[in-house]
Amino acid sequence: MIALVTGANRGIGREVARQLAAAGHTVLVTARSAGAAEETARDVGPNAHPLRLDVTSEADITAAAQDIDALDVLINNAAITYDTWQRATTADLDVVREAAETNLYGPWRLTQALLPLLRASAHPRVVNVSSEAASLASMGGGTPAYSASKAALNALTRMLAAELRADGVLVNAVCPGWVATDMGGPGGRPVKEGAASVVWAATLPDDGPTGGFFRDGAPIPW
Repeated sequence: MIALVTGANRGIGREVARQLAAAGHTVLVTARSAGAAEETARDVGPNAHPLRLDVTSEADITAAAQDIDALDVLINNAAITYDTWQRATTADLDVVREAAETNLYGPWRLTQALLPLLRASAHPRVVNVSSEAASLASMGGGTPAYSASKAALNALTRMLAAELRADGVLVNAVCPGWVATDMGGPGGRPVKEGAASVVWAATLPDDGPTGGFFRDGAPIPW
C-alpha cells in the first residue's frame, strides 16, 4: 500500500505516517517545506519518502500528481487555525477564508488531482481528518473558521463517498479526538491514540464503510 499524508511533519500526521510505515506501507510524507518533509522521512524510517507539498498551491498539487506513479490511500490531514479567540458574530472573515484554503479547498483540490491514481488502485481510500468541532449535532459558538471549514470538509466527504462508491473508493471523515499536539494544546490524549483512528480508516477492508464520520472506529454524529 502506498499512502500520502499531508501535514506529515508534526502532530497527528507524523504519527499516522509512523504507524503506517511501521506496518510495512510506503508513505509519502508531505510538508510545506522540503526540509521538514526530509527530516520527517528520516525520522519515520526507510518506508517513508519526502514530498514538498503546500495544499494551498495549485502548482504544488499539479506537480505532486505528475511525480507520483501510484497511490492507494490519500490522508488529508493538513489543517490550520483553531481560532479560539474568535466568535462568529465578530469573526475576521479573512481568517475564515485563509482557514478554508487549507482545511477545505486544499483537500478538495488534492483529491481531484489524485483521483486518476486512486481509481487505478485495487484498494483506494480517502481519509479526511476532521474534528468533533465540525459536528452540527453538538456545534455551539466559537472557533468559527476551524469549525465551519471542517464542517464543509465533512460535507465534501459525503459527496465524494457517494460519487466514488461505484469506483470502489472508500471516503470517510475521522475525528482523532482531543489530542495533545501543537494545535490541540496540552491535556489531550496521546497522539498515538488519535493517529490510530486515522490509520483504521486508511486500512479498511474493501467491504468497509464509506461516507461515515468516525472516532476510534465508531460512528459519531454529523
